[in-house]
Amino acid sequence: MGYIIKPLVTEKMTAITEKFNNKYGFIVRPDANKYDIKKEVEALYNVKVEGVNTCRYSGKRKSRYTKSGLIQGRTNAYKKAIVTLKEGETIDFYSNI
Repeated sequence: MGYIIKPLVTEKMTAITEKFNNKYGFIVRPDANKYDIKKEVEALYNVKVEGVNTCRYSGKRKSRYTKSGLIQGRTNAYKKAIVTLKEGETIDFYSNI
């Protein structure tokens, strides 16, 4: 196990969750496949998963100007999974705070 890195709680993902009550997002390891993600979500949150969609994001180059000159860097690449649950099931990310 250990394919899920963290739940995705952003403004965009929150809007998707409000529109479709059974869709949740997660940042997952790049080598995870849909079956592994499904098994882990079902085991961690005790829900029934109907479907999993994944997408890979590449790292992007970033640069900024400072007093000492131009600083260049790169953001991390990651993989995102959007999990669809069966009707009537929900996940509460804030329950263990």
